[in-house]
Amino acid sequence: GVAEAGEVDALGVLRATHAAAGRALEQLALAPQALVTDYLHLRTALPLRAPAKADRDSPTVAAASILAKVARDRLMTELDAAYPQYGFARHKGYGTADHLEALARHGPCPLHRRSFAPVAHAALFRTQSSDKNDPGLI
Repeated sequence: GVAEAGEVDALGVLRATHAAAGRALEQLALAPQALVTDYLHLRTALPLRAPAKADRDSPTVAAASILAKVARDRLMTELDAAYPQYGFARHKGYGTADHLEALARHGPCPLHRRSFAPVAHAALFRTQSSDKNDPGLI
């Protein structure tokens, strides 16, 4: 399941994660009989185990974690084609120095979560700079 940036901004990370997990469960071809998550306490009628570090202790949870990261990395590589100035294919959305520099230089794009402090700061700086006919470079 995926939560778009606007959903994360509106709901917060945890509630958006719950919503994305719910959508993922609804899309399963086979209905699960129980769930095991990595400390994600979903509201569900299904039996649920959500221990901390389940990705370390459960091969199934570890495999799901790897699949999720691979899907995220592929998505970031695809998004890099639409927004090459941000280097999404290199940093995969993590707040690396390169990513923060691109945010400062170009301001946020529609994919950035405005509720995250570095993005909010970059958006504010760009707004203030554009008021002064400044290109917004730091």
